Amino acid sequence: MKFSKRIKTGVIIILLIGFFAVLNLTGFSKNIKNLFYSTSSPIQRSLLGLGNSVSNFFQGMSKNGNLVEENTELNLKIEELLSENAKLKELKSENDFLRQALNIDLQKDFSLVLANALGKDVSPDFILIDKGEKDGIQKGFIAITQRKSMLGKISEVYENYAKIMLISDKNSKFAAKISETDILGEVKGEGNSRIFLDRISLDEEIKEGDLIVTVPSSDRIPGGILFGKIKEVKKNPVETFQQAEIDPAFNIQNLDKVFIVVNF
Repeated sequence: MKFSKRIKTGVIIILLIGFFAVLNLTGFSKNIKNLFYSTSSPIQRSLLGLGNSVSNFFQGMSKNGNLVEENTELNLKIEELLSENAKLKELKSENDFLRQALNIDLQKDFSLVLANALGKDVSPDFILIDKGEKDGIQKGFIAITQRKSMLGKISEVYENYAKIMLISDKNSKFAAKISETDILGEVKGEGNSRIFLDRISLDEEIKEGDLIVTVPSSDRIPGGILFGKIKEVKKNPVETFQQAEIDPAFNIQNLDKVFIVVNF
């Protein structure tokens, strides 16, 4: 069996190391040791270089290991600080939201539950919130903004979540009126974030800019909640009623927190 050159060299180095150890441990005379060291010094230097390289390699590994450990700890601290910063920002956002609500006495008029909007459902006229049955949320409760504008109604409730059907959904209908008048109508959703005021008699005078609000009803809906303002009036003499498109009071793109009215 033939051995490779690398294996042979390795065997020779091991034998030499063993010989050096025996030489140091036995009683050979100083002269013999001196002669051997003189003739073998080039080999010893090679071994020393190899030993130093191996030592440096393992020291480098150890240092790299320490650096990796320190880097990991540093990353964890950075993540912790970022998390704390995010929590502080969230608390500030909630405080600002609540402060705006207090400025218009929302919490004086209603019993409210604050919820975070988690995103839109499959339909653009539904949003999901992070409060549900365990928070006292029930189907039929209305959702409003901190500025007391109507968002919609709770349509589905789960233990930790609930779904809001926005006023723009095709199945959404609310009794409504022109603010500061006795002109009654009905706010209906048309889908894709569009809402209309319907069932207004042709005899009534309505105009662009008129504010539309809720009227009190037995369906858990208080009066005076703002839907929006009239954007365009559509009046056809052959129709029984006139209709108006409403510009909603809220912007769905900027919606991150909502209030659920649980009592009033």
